[in-house]
Amino acid sequence: MEKEMLKNKVAIITGASYGMGQTMAELFAEEGASVVLTARGREKLDDVVEGIRAKGGKAVGVVADVCSTEDTQKVFATALREFGDVDILINNAGIGEQKMIDETDDDWMRMVMDTNLGGPMRYIREALKIFLPKDDGVIINISSVNGERPFCGATYTSTKGALNTLTKNVAMRLIDTNIRCNAVAPGATVTPAHIANKAGEQQGGAKMLGYSGHFVYFPGPECDPMDQAYACLYLASKMGRHVKGQIIQVCNGAFL
Repeated sequence: MEKEMLKNKVAIITGASYGMGQTMAELFAEEGASVVLTARGREKLDDVVEGIRAKGGKAVGVVADVCSTEDTQKVFATALREFGDVDILINNAGIGEQKMIDETDDDWMRMVMDTNLGGPMRYIREALKIFLPKDDGVIINISSVNGERPFCGATYTSTKGALNTLTKNVAMRLIDTNIRCNAVAPGATVTPAHIANKAGEQQGGAKMLGYSGHFVYFPGPECDPMDQAYACLYLASKMGRHVKGQIIQVCNGAFL
């Protein structure tokens, strides 16, 4: 693989203090990008940033909540101040959950929707203030196989289906530009969130998993976070230069 495929690029990655977001940030830095990482907590975020810098990469961390427009603007302002531009946006931050519809109250519904769908909308809106004037940029939304196979919590799956629709809607709006909007839809990927989900430790427990087991084919190995990061690298680099409005599912064939 060509080295430094993202040389001189600046990438914002939300929810990057662990799991897939951390792996994406580390890979993008390795490939030459300057990365701006967000998370709601400082300690783990700082650890990821220091790890990237220790390997010679360029990274800064911003404590930010994707539900806040003010925080969103702060992230982009930091990227411009530290690195002078923004070229790539990865909307990775999200809340996983297993609450069935009859367990879902209004407060929970609003919080998950505002995080999983409102967050990407805020970040895309802010990114386009930079991308449109220069007619260049990459937007990658981290969706889920649940956008097509809604077997997790009612609100979570609904937001991922909506995120797929948003991806295509944004791609349509940008079709006559050099700005690309796509999504990666991970299947079961070995992350702390996935391990908690399998153990029935996410909000809502394991009841929904009993219903969903009929709709999954899973004799093969689960994906690794790097599998999802590689898909993002494909979309962010020149390899994906003519890919627009697509939902790329990375699931080892478990959710066809």
